[in-house]
Amino acid sequence: MKTIWDVIKGPVITEKALMMKEEVESMGRDGNDRQLLTLKVANHATKPEIRNAVEKIFGVKVDNVRITNYLGKIKRTARQREGGRRPSWKKAYVTLKSGERTIVYEDAI
Repeated sequence: MKTIWDVIKGPVITEKALMMKEEVESMGRDGNDRQLLTLKVANHATKPEIRNAVEKIFGVKVDNVRITNYLGKIKRTARQREGGRRPSWKKAYVTLKSGERTIVYEDAI
């Protein structure tokens, strides 16, 4: 049985992700007052599982979940001629409902 901690691996901490989280009208989201979280999730996670995990961990209501799959990059190594591959991973963009409290990652996890 999967727990909510098996679904959510952690937040994505990049400049763009933090800007989308903190400034609600950033990145072409004009007229939007909802907060957008960017999370790294398990490769097997589905949208309903991600929605339930975020609602339980952060104590908020989720409006929308979008998912992107990333293929691991091929990297050259000294010992392998053909090179190795970094692991593939999945990212979820979770939009909270209007009027929900602001999420601080340090407090929740």
